Amino acid sequence: MASDYSATHITVDNINPKVLKCEYAVRGEIVSIAQTLQQRLKDNPGSHPFDEVLSDILSFLDLLCTHSSDYVQILYCNIGNPQALAQQPITFFREVLALCDHPSILDKSETQGLFSADAIERAFQILEQIPGRATGAYSHSQGIKGLRDTIASGMGARDGFPADPNDLFLTDGASPAVHMMMQLLIRSENDGILCPIPQYPLYSASIALHGGTLVPYYLDEQTGWGLEISELEHQLKTAKSKGIDVRALVVINPGNPTGQVLGEANQREIVEFCRKEGLVLLADEVYQENVYVPDKKFHSFKKVSRSMGYGETDITLVSFQSVSKGFYGECGKRGGYMEITGFSPEVREQIYKLASVNLCSNISGQILASLIMSPPKVGDESYESFSAEKEAILSSLARRAKTLEDALNSLEGVTCNRAEGAMYLFPCINLPDKAIKAAEAAKTAPDAFYAKHLLNATGIVVVPGSGFRQVPGTWHFRCTILPQEEKIPAIVSRLTEFHKKFMDEFRG
Repeated sequence: MASDYSATHITVDNINPKVLKCEYAVRGEIVSIAQTLQQRLKDNPGSHPFDEVLSDILSFLDLLCTHSSDYVQILYCNIGNPQALAQQPITFFREVLALCDHPSILDKSETQGLFSADAIERAFQILEQIPGRATGAYSHSQGIKGLRDTIASGMGARDGFPADPNDLFLTDGASPAVHMMMQLLIRSENDGILCPIPQYPLYSASIALHGGTLVPYYLDEQTGWGLEISELEHQLKTAKSKGIDVRALVVINPGNPTGQVLGEANQREIVEFCRKEGLVLLADEVYQENVYVPDKKFHSFKKVSRSMGYGETDITLVSFQSVSKGFYGECGKRGGYMEITGFSPEVREQIYKLASVNLCSNISGQILASLIMSPPKVGDESYESFSAEKEAILSSLARRAKTLEDALNSLEGVTCNRAEGAMYLFPCINLPDKAIKAAEAAKTAPDAFYAKHLLNATGIVVVPGSGFRQVPGTWHFRCTILPQEEKIPAIVSRLTEFHKKFMDEFRG
């Protein structure tokens, strides 16, 4: 029996309308349906037609005969969550974390045989930087100074240009840093943020929550999701004609959900555009380790702008990094940071104030952020095992991306651009008119209609392209490349079988 809340004063009609406007498709309707199905299957095994299908697809967890059968019924390809799909954490990182969280074992003789010598040494170094040597204590609101020093040193080594630890703000993943920037820049709905379309829904959600206007610029699917300066200029001009004060440009490189990697020449054009137009460049660089093709390489926007001769007072740049992606995939640890350059001391004080409201980010995430920018080096005990783990993960991701890309391109009416980086494919689906009309009758977007049918038939969860926005009249879905490599062929087989049946059903 449904509960009666008629006597309560808070309703959807009187809560903050910005919350109602905010959407986050990565964990939206399709995922909610999947979670409901998962619970049904847990309560009543064999109750859904794809139950037998997934005994082939999802045996990668080796749990079909255990109490955790609810986890083997649904395959969540909706989100970049590597360890949920059986990717193992990096040993060195976890050793250091364990030692920092339980420092009393550092002095025990057994520890020498259980942990590598460089992990023990690194833990001692980190604990000396933490007030009270306690990972359960608050830190400086920007993050522990010694860890920021380490990160800045790693950034300098990556870029060939120095980084200042005082420019770094350690955050609980990259998302809070994005929210902080939107909170700083958006004053009213007359303030706009240029965002790529398709875009990661964090940006549209954050802009909506803070009351701004998303100004779209469309990536060119025909040229591999190219970013054209002429498109930026056109959208900026259009926004200005509507009275929108465009404050910043968001660039996601490598792309999410589109997987493209920007060329350095294109990045130079983007830097020049932002400098000329006085825009803050918000560089989402969380997939910087995820580049899979030999003809592309990641370059940070900090490196590009400094190599052009532009310094602190020439361009305002914020870059975001996270421990959730790359080859580490430590999503649940919630670690990340942003580097801010080109802000006046007065504005920086306000950014620090915003960070202080949340006291500090979690200490384990801060430690991980320092570790990804300062991994084991040649000569360290962990170097060979670390390098082997890293190479195994990244090379496997590259093979999985290529296999899925080829499979999607073999499907009727589906085209998929090359998977250059990140963790996703974003194929375009040319749906039959009958399917589009059926979706309209069901009052849902055609790609969401397709995704629901896919879920119900196979248990595979993808995100409809409409949740990322797209060129009107086109339909897509985003799928991760994260399921374990040995199971990809079975997944491809089931996806292919489903797609053929779907197209046949709605063909005429």
